[in-house]
Amino acid sequence: MNMQMEENRDLEQMYAETLQRVQRGSLARGRVIAVNAEGVVVDIGYKSEGIIPIAEFTKEDLNGLVEGSEIEVYVERINDQEGIITLSRDRASRIRAWDVLGELYQQNARIEGKIVDKTKGGLIVSLKGLKAFLPASQVDIKATKNLDALIGELVTVKILKFSPPRNPSGSMSGNALGATLIVSRRAILEEDRNSAREETLKILKEGAILKGTVKNITDYGVFVDLGGIDGLLHISDISWGRVNHPSEFFRIGDEKEFLVLKHDESSHKVTLGYKQKKADPWQTVDEKYAPGMQVKGKVVNITDYGVFVEVEDGLEGLVHISELDWAPRPKHPSKYLQVGEEIEAKVISVNKAERRLSLSTRQLRQKPWETVGNTYQVGQKISGKVKTITDFGAFVRLPEGVDGLIHISDLSWTRHIKHPSDMLKKGQKVDAVILSLEPEKERMALGIKQLTEDPWKTEIPARFRLGDECGGKVLRITDFGVFVELDGGVEGLVYSSEVDADKGVQEGDEIRVRIIKVNVDERKIGLSMKNVHSHEAQ
Repeated sequence: MNMQMEENRDLEQMYAETLQRVQRGSLARGRVIAVNAEGVVVDIGYKSEGIIPIAEFTKEDLNGLVEGSEIEVYVERINDQEGIITLSRDRASRIRAWDVLGELYQQNARIEGKIVDKTKGGLIVSLKGLKAFLPASQVDIKATKNLDALIGELVTVKILKFSPPRNPSGSMSGNALGATLIVSRRAILEEDRNSAREETLKILKEGAILKGTVKNITDYGVFVDLGGIDGLLHISDISWGRVNHPSEFFRIGDEKEFLVLKHDESSHKVTLGYKQKKADPWQTVDEKYAPGMQVKGKVVNITDYGVFVEVEDGLEGLVHISELDWAPRPKHPSKYLQVGEEIEAKVISVNKAERRLSLSTRQLRQKPWETVGNTYQVGQKISGKVKTITDFGAFVRLPEGVDGLIHISDLSWTRHIKHPSDMLKKGQKVDAVILSLEPEKERMALGIKQLTEDPWKTEIPARFRLGDECGGKVLRITDFGVFVELDGGVEGLVYSSEVDADKGVQEGDEIRVRIIKVNVDERKIGLSMKNVHSHEAQ
């Protein structure tokens, strides 16, 4: 009997101790008993089970709860008369979060959070379910223009200012009144940068090759983060070849290796090189290239005076406009080639001292005059377009790009032509006969009148006999006589002594004349207006 009484007293004592530990406003650990429509029922070791409102749980939370799961709760209310204990999991989490953040603040430790919103002067970061203020000035080392773009990002921060609420359980939304929680991402970045800087300084020296990240690109060069220290790569040190803009070679965020050209230890100003990682190709240009050699390359630039071709990385040659085409007057270089085009060229000259490599594309093709010499022969009929007209003749362009000359004397067998433009126009397509061909001297004589047989051999002597009378048209009047166009375009001259003074004549008049002279050798027909029977009389 005494033993039974002692056991009862022990149970009452244990029960009393349990009741003392579980009180309103305290934290307790419990075990999930059940889940119903009102909430989650939890045994916290009290004489009555507690309940957590169902609103504190998401569907995922509820799916993860099983009977026997342990959970930390905050005791909000105890109603022994009705046997109801109201619990909160959210407030327990908030209290625990303040404890954890307090320890991290004391340790000056880092913590990861998520940017959830933007507010006046900065951003809101969620840390362990609590809302911390991240001032705009503490977001990055340099000013951040677009804070909205950071919402939703995970960030690592340090707590700058920590002041927990008087009532740690706080409210259900936001932080409790009187609490202050300010964080900084910039502090993390500066720490990392300073740490990286110390490591970089250990290996930073002229001649060293360091890895770096491109952080900014300008017209004059590239700024590179070497690890806490920035270096400048000038545009002139990017490539041994042509660099129109640094963006042709780099993009922000690129990780590359750079050569330290100069380091000022007092100011830590660092000058970098990129092209220097490779040998200057111009130093061995005369060993690799020689006149007459055929090379392949890519067109990298076109100017009014020629085309630049990159034959290897950092080594460019110039095809001067005069070496693009065999034509006497080449077109603009852009009419022959385009930037980016792969071509073949012939090396003309190599000048290592002046860093010049002269190339030619026309010399890979046969000279037009060589082609003409192998294709054409004297007496052959050709076709071309009138390219130029001069006082002494007209130049005709052949399909091969060479010009042949038609002398004014070879335009007509019979007409007296004062200027070639009286018979030809620029751009006119004409047929002609090759009279002489000298490819080595780049000369060719052409004739139009030779397309037909010389009428002075038989036709004119047979048609125009001494004493014959015929009609004609006055072409022009000179001091020594009147030139008349006879039938068939043949010209004759009425000598001034044979002009009928009683008949006034003007250019364009139709007149009757008598043939008084036919000189085949001199190709002249002499005429007279005297003693001519009128056409009506006949």
